[in-house]
Order: sequence, then C-alpha cells, then structure tokens
Amino acid sequence: MPAEAFNETDMLLQWNKFAQKMVDSGKRLMATYMQMNDPTLEGTKITLELPNQSTKEEFLAGSIELLGYLRGKLHNHDITIEVVVNETTENKYAFTPQEKFERLKQINPALDLLRKTFDLDV
Repeated sequence: MPAEAFNETDMLLQWNKFAQKMVDSGKRLMATYMQMNDPTLEGTKITLELPNQSTKEEFLAGSIELLGYLRGKLHNHDITIEVVVNETTENKYAFTPQEKFERLKQINPALDLLRKTFDLDV
C-alpha cells in the first residue's frame, strides 16, 4: 500500500474538496461537521474537534468515505481520523439588547465610546 509523505496544507486542501463534494451531493450535515473546526495533522493522524458526543458519532458514521477519499488522494493508506469531543466549546447567544451590545463591545471596544459620546441608550 502506498505511504507517500504529505503535509497539513495538502490534507486541508483535500479535506475541503471532500466537504464541497458532500455539499454538492446533498450531504450537508457531513460537510458541516467537517467544517466546524480545521482538522490538525500529526504524522498520519488527522484530529478533528467536535462539540459533543452525538456529533462525533454522526461524523464517524460518515467518515469511512472520507477516509477512503483522503487515502486515495494523498496516496497514503496509513491515514487515520481521530475525533475529540470538546464540550467546553459553547456558543453563547445574545438575546436582549444589552447582551447584544456587550457582545459587540467585545468585538469593537470603540462602540462604548460612541455610546457615551452621543449619550445613547443600550
């Protein structure tokens, strides 16, 4: 079996091509999982971080086709995929106007100066 060397850039290029292939074939869920985080490469082990166990299980169910694709395109049959669950990655949603303002102020602190200058309500 071939075992040619490849780098993270080559892997990411093929990873994103496969994700687009999934979108084109109507398998958007798999593509979404693939694009949640950029995978990392350590030797021939590709590591992907996902937010919870159910997402991991759904990804792994569809990853056989991905693994075959990557092994073929990168000419290396030693490639493996490991999925790590990181439940601490949590999206905090802003619902109230105050929460929205605080979130925007984190992104751009100059908004608070603007609010004070023009004596605006939040």
